[in-house]
Amino acid sequence: MSDGPGLTAAPGARPERRRIRYELADCALHGHRLVGTDAAAVRPADALLVREDAEGLRWHRCLRCDAWLPLPPPDRPSRGALPAREAIELPLRGRPLRDRYVLRLIAVDRMLHCVVLAVLAVAVFVFAHERERLRGPFYHVVDALQNGVGGPTGAHGRGLLGEAERAFAAHGRTLWVIGAVVAAYAVLEGVEAVGLWRARRWAEYLTFVATSVLLVPEIYELTGHVSALKILTLVINTAVVVYLLVAKRLFGLRGGGRAEAAVRAHDSGWEALERVHPGPGGGAPAPDRTVTS
Repeated sequence: MSDGPGLTAAPGARPERRRIRYELADCALHGHRLVGTDAAAVRPADALLVREDAEGLRWHRCLRCDAWLPLPPPDRPSRGALPAREAIELPLRGRPLRDRYVLRLIAVDRMLHCVVLAVLAVAVFVFAHERERLRGPFYHVVDALQNGVGGPTGAHGRGLLGEAERAFAAHGRTLWVIGAVVAAYAVLEGVEAVGLWRARRWAEYLTFVATSVLLVPEIYELTGHVSALKILTLVINTAVVVYLLVAKRLFGLRGGGRAEAAVRAHDSGWEALERVHPGPGGGAPAPDRTVTS
């Protein structure tokens, strides 16, 4: 995609390195962010966002991906001119937009954990409530299976069967406590997912602390039995912890929250728009009839 209708970057600006254009992906999913499509007139001061050519065709700049789109003037304008900058909400661009995608990917992972843990908690509560009624049928099935393969009868299974036998032998209060702990953990994962999806700073800290605590038992489990799933889980959680700590500058690292706000202003503020396509006096030629691709 070209930058726009005959527009060039600001004089002296460094050429951008090839990278994933999250702006293009976001516009593909949600549409372009245009302003002034309902304005009756375009002023010279609006050239950063809207420009009008000699034939009366207006070129509107997407606030997210910088594409220039040709549109005819509105038949029934609802306002006289473009709103002031203070009234325009700029979409995320650059690194802040990339971080939103990463945070939402982590949020999806946490939401999956929430669903699985919630189902498990319900199963534990149901089992604790109906255990005595299920005990007889369970041991009848176990004996039938063991007799069918010529094994010994009675509750002496190993692996998953052994875990089920220990669950029937556990104290009732223990099962309720286990269910409550699993349910609380499911709520925690759900809170993390919602907070990360909405890019809340507190959710980043909460996810960092909760995930860091889990790394200890995950590493300990690998000392007993190694599996691909355990290794994958450890790698994912380690990557999440490192990303939140370094990229999101938690606990004051790399400048902390102030540096994070500065990056947001640099990549998603008005200065970012001016660096790509200057406004009046910025040295950019007037729009022509070249349609962006």
